[in-house]
Amino acid sequence: MAFIASSSLSLPKVLLILNYTRSLYPGILLGIFLIAFITFGIINSPHDGDKITVHSMQGPGGRPLPTRRKSNNQIKEAVSTKDFSPRAKTAFAILTSGVILTFVLNGVATLIQVITYRSVDWWPGQSAILFIVGSFFCWGIVFISVIDTTPSPTWVHILTWSFALPFELVILGSALDIYTQPHNEPTVGDQLGGELRNDITAWEVFEVIVYFIRVIIILGLIILYTALKIAARKTRDTSSTPDETTQPLLGGTDASPRSNGHANGHTYGATHGSTPHSKEQPDAWAKPTETPIVTWYAYLKGFAVLLPYLWPRKSLKLQALALSCFCLMAAQRAINLLVPIYSGKITDALSGEDGNGIRAPWIIITLYILFRWLQGGQGILGAARSILWVPVEQYSYRAISTAAFEHVHSLSAEFHTGKRTGELISALNKGSAINSFLEMVTFNVGPMIFDLVVAIVYLTYKFDIYLALVVAIVTFLYIYVTIRLAAWRVTLRRNYTTADREMEAVKNDSLHSWDTVKYFNAEAYEFDRYRDSIKTMQGFEFFVEITLALMNTVQGTLFMVALLSVSFIEAFQVAKGYQSVGNFVTLLIYMAQLQAPLNFFGTFYRAIQNNLINAERMLELFKEQPNVTDKPTATDLQDCQGDIVFDHVNFSYDKRQPALKDFSFHCAPGTTTALVGESGGGKTTVMRLLFRYYNPTTGQIRIDNHDVSDITIDSLRRNIGVVPQDCNMFNESILYNLRYANQNATDEQIYSACRAASIHDRILQFADGYETKVGERGVKLSGGERQRVAIARTILKDPKITLLDEATAALDTETEEKIQDALRTLAKGRTMLIIAHRLSTIVEADQILVLSGGTVVERGTHSDLIELNGKYARMWRKQSRAQKAAVEADMLRKQAQRTEEAAGIDSASVSEEEMERVKGKRGGSGSGKGHKRVNFSQSSLGRTPAWNMSIDGGRPEGHP
Repeated sequence: MAFIASSSLSLPKVLLILNYTRSLYPGILLGIFLIAFITFGIINSPHDGDKITVHSMQGPGGRPLPTRRKSNNQIKEAVSTKDFSPRAKTAFAILTSGVILTFVLNGVATLIQVITYRSVDWWPGQSAILFIVGSFFCWGIVFISVIDTTPSPTWVHILTWSFALPFELVILGSALDIYTQPHNEPTVGDQLGGELRNDITAWEVFEVIVYFIRVIIILGLIILYTALKIAARKTRDTSSTPDETTQPLLGGTDASPRSNGHANGHTYGATHGSTPHSKEQPDAWAKPTETPIVTWYAYLKGFAVLLPYLWPRKSLKLQALALSCFCLMAAQRAINLLVPIYSGKITDALSGEDGNGIRAPWIIITLYILFRWLQGGQGILGAARSILWVPVEQYSYRAISTAAFEHVHSLSAEFHTGKRTGELISALNKGSAINSFLEMVTFNVGPMIFDLVVAIVYLTYKFDIYLALVVAIVTFLYIYVTIRLAAWRVTLRRNYTTADREMEAVKNDSLHSWDTVKYFNAEAYEFDRYRDSIKTMQGFEFFVEITLALMNTVQGTLFMVALLSVSFIEAFQVAKGYQSVGNFVTLLIYMAQLQAPLNFFGTFYRAIQNNLINAERMLELFKEQPNVTDKPTATDLQDCQGDIVFDHVNFSYDKRQPALKDFSFHCAPGTTTALVGESGGGKTTVMRLLFRYYNPTTGQIRIDNHDVSDITIDSLRRNIGVVPQDCNMFNESILYNLRYANQNATDEQIYSACRAASIHDRILQFADGYETKVGERGVKLSGGERQRVAIARTILKDPKITLLDEATAALDTETEEKIQDALRTLAKGRTMLIIAHRLSTIVEADQILVLSGGTVVERGTHSDLIELNGKYARMWRKQSRAQKAAVEADMLRKQAQRTEEAAGIDSASVSEEEMERVKGKRGGSGSGKGHKRVNFSQSSLGRTPAWNMSIDGGRPEGHP
């Protein structure tokens, strides 16, 4: 300021400096702020070090998967350490609003002067108007960022303020230099052509004072920011606990009791210092309970991970179609500019204002109609683009849906045991949402923004800066209001989407469990539950529609204000002879064209927001990562012999309760090991660990002296066959379900496997034989039939290791004997691991392990464990009594039938009475003396002689 005031520059040169500075100031300041703001968003987006990652994790096709971010609490704590306190933020907001107020004062003073000195055509010049309006707009954006972003203010703001200060000093110095020496008042078209002034006027004094106040406020912003940052740094350097005197002006510090200065590395984001009773991890794929806290860049980057699935990089044809669509889109942009221009030319030609007299412009009209034919989404170019984009869109949907489907199948068992199938299916159906999002951004929002930028440039070139400034300001306000109102509605939209998904989940779960509904006569309950879920969804939908109408009203009002402003300006210029009537028509048509995309921006933004909310669930699904994966150095298991070793294995589904504790055993190749014990003892866990559904916490599991973690999961599971207790089947034919075990199996091989499983003859009795549909999960088959099909599938797979989980639990005695013969054949040369509750089925096992509480409490052969007279022997005696009771009950029923035939009395009442008598006998001393005895033999699989057992449950003769 002092330099300019004391310089020897002439008045016209000083005025030129002032005009250039005021004209460039808003644009330069806005550009600096936007570039810094975008850079800040990119720099401060979560980096790999801030994420909870699983190393070397890849999705289908080897593409990288999104990684889990920090939890919301962690992000809030991290932000609180960088942000200012609410009191300090309020101070910054007040000072920034003070800067905006100074521009308002400048504008009001200018407007009053224009009205007061209208008779002498007083006008401050275009640069002054641009400076006031543009700076007000620019500082308004800075103010919005201060109150809307977190953390704020940041180095983005201090950089903006630091650049604004020298501009303001130059403007203040130039104004003083002009006003303090003789000068002419500015008039329309001539800044030095008005009345001569020998000294500074009251209006100029007011203007200089406002300039000076603005400089002081900006300087105060810089000083306050610097002082608080220095104070915060000193506080962190001197103490880990913030001083009470500095705490009100500073944000949170690293001394937060829940923050220890580094990110939590647990896969599921468990907080540090959790109590022993805290849950180790949330339920699999749990829905977030709060809105995610991420930066705009991190949000978009999350979806950018899905781009490799959507771009047809392996198809040159599809790439050529996509590029053709982009070229057509560019042509549409040019057509949008030509249509209003040719409308103005037609008007000028018909009115004679083009200098060629009144005439009919046939060629111009023809071109205008041609451009209209090509223009818009309903035009030829739009239709061609839509047709060409269909194969690309289909590829994108196919790729993302298939990738999500493959990814779900690649997830570990803990995900599948905790998921809700209905909600999962709903999320998988959202593949089109991501595709729609990308298409809308590419072909709707992107072109709209391009059209707005072109409009500002064209209006500046064709008309003047005032129209461009009005369009720029209103466009920003329109977009900002739309985003703010949409952000206000996002919770409602999210709740509506969640309620809609919950409604779908209720419907799917109910229909999926239809048999359970009928077992408990719960149809009315399910109807009410579904009806309530619809009411909840519609309640959120009601408020969504109301807020939508409000947003449309606000948007329309803003654009009408813009249209009114530009129409007044252009009408004045036409009346003064500065512009032609054709230009006025061009302006109106062009503004109408801009209104369409702006009106649709609300629709686009809502649709994009809706698609993003829908796609968020699929993106979260992609972020779910399997815990059981192949090591990079894993090798295939070749020539499996079936040697199994569990070496001091510990495992827990939840740290609060171990499932296996120091569990060890060895199963030699070709031998059979049985696992028995009470429910929850860890038997099924052993099979799950062996099949690598889970990894052990500590210890080793070895196959043929290879750690299973060093073997590829696929090769390990190829050598293991499983006969589960509950056999799920596809709703296809029996032949399809059988061939599922071996896709290359011949029909004769399938028949042989079914004969070995004693199911072949039963299948032939069905009306459609092997083509019989089994229903959902195989419900059309009985439990025994399903288990025999499962056994046949395992026989068809021909594995070296076979896992049987209560494989004969649902079979009758006669069928069980046939299955045992088949399993004995299957066991030859193979390693068998059997879970059994019916002990009669495992008496031939080479080794029996008795599990309790996740540990082996007894081990040995059947004879060894009976002689041990421990837990296994007690289980054997209990089952023996139950089997003897069943034998006698059968005998009593037959006797009751004979008595009924002879005497005509109720067999059921006799049977119950007789059974009560038998129960009374079983409650005796157990010595067997004086009681009726029946002969009871073991299953045909037993290797020891049959024993003569007493009805009262006495011990086997010859055994303790």
